Amino acid sequence: MRIAFYTLGCKVNQYETQALEQLFTQRGHTLVPFDGDADAYVINTCTVTAVSDKKSRQTVRQARKRAPEAIVAVCGCYPQTHPQDMEGLSVDLVAGTGDRLHFVELLEQTWRDRRPVTALDDAFSRREFEILPPGGLEGRTRAMLKVEDGCGNFCSYCAIPYARGRVRSLPLEEAVRQTREIQARGYRELVLTGIELSSWGSLPDLIEAVCTAAPDCRVRLGSLEPRTITEEFCLRTARLPNLCPHFHLSLQSGCDSVLARMNRKYDCARYDQSVTLLREYFDRPAITTDLIVGFPGETEEEFRQTLDFIQTCAFAAMHVFPYSKRPGTPAADLPNQVPKAEKERRAALAGEVARRMEQEYLESFCGTIQDVLFEEEKNGLWRGHTTRYLAVEVPAAEDLHNRVRPVRLETEKGDFLWGTLIKTPGLADV
Repeated sequence: MRIAFYTLGCKVNQYETQALEQLFTQRGHTLVPFDGDADAYVINTCTVTAVSDKKSRQTVRQARKRAPEAIVAVCGCYPQTHPQDMEGLSVDLVAGTGDRLHFVELLEQTWRDRRPVTALDDAFSRREFEILPPGGLEGRTRAMLKVEDGCGNFCSYCAIPYARGRVRSLPLEEAVRQTREIQARGYRELVLTGIELSSWGSLPDLIEAVCTAAPDCRVRLGSLEPRTITEEFCLRTARLPNLCPHFHLSLQSGCDSVLARMNRKYDCARYDQSVTLLREYFDRPAITTDLIVGFPGETEEEFRQTLDFIQTCAFAAMHVFPYSKRPGTPAADLPNQVPKAEKERRAALAGEVARRMEQEYLESFCGTIQDVLFEEEKNGLWRGHTTRYLAVEVPAAEDLHNRVRPVRLETEKGDFLWGTLIKTPGLADV
């Protein structure tokens, strides 16, 4: 079969898509672009927000319209939590977030029998971590290693624990083995990812083991909880030369009363302590975050506290989301829901602050020389990222794909930096 994938959502979803791609090719199937002709279209969905749900439905309808005779399969968090929504979508195969190893067989069965199949389990019944093949999406220089699944935080706004179930972790020995495999396959960067990465046992042990197993690979961390950032964490990880100084530290609100209603497990003082520690032990680390505005009951004063707090943190980048009601979560039933127009207004204001902080952070690197891992070329311009995940573009006629090269950063251009390759006599490409 010709299989086309479309992935929505987080790095865990991206990881699981690349694993499925490998499993399909190992069975003799061919990967094709999603916007072309295929025998089967697979949509790996997200349900973090109502917008994610809507995008998933739109993508399903587009695939069905494009190829009425093809198999349309849906997997991921959306069908796991909203199986009833699949009934009106003309989907041939419905799967969730579990048992990815058998998804190939289910799709083959659906193609052979031409009968709809639904394969959903109870996410909370899962006890073992499902080991999938590591790697990156086709043509990428960056690989992902999923080391954790599930979440036990039960933040009041979030449906993901219901989609993913209990915390399960990849054993350390298997993480090391897969890390070595990733380096041997030529990837130059490895991203440790999970639904709740901070729940992986002793995280410094894992980071040290992975960095040691792949000394020629950059190692980048997925999203972390503030509780992870301790003096011990920083002491142990700051000495690892291939660990990227880029930390995505979940915030969600800069107001203690809102954090309490969200059932987050920290306050602003603890978050500030984490930021301070990172800046003490790492050179100009890129600290990024997520922010939810317009949470139920959020007053104008609470929102202003959040705006003040994020500016003290001086984030390198932020993702700002208007609160999205998720049916079945405690927050959906809270009083004083904020009107949509007000949520959008606050998101716009927070977005302006975020853009200003990002610009200031980018400008602070102008005039410096940074190593850039190059990934793709368009119209004679090569784009890549520094260790701090700053996007960089340079003009170059040579093939820079999957190469690390020193670049003099010259100008901030919105969301990226413009630079010039350093031509050092006798310096071989890394």
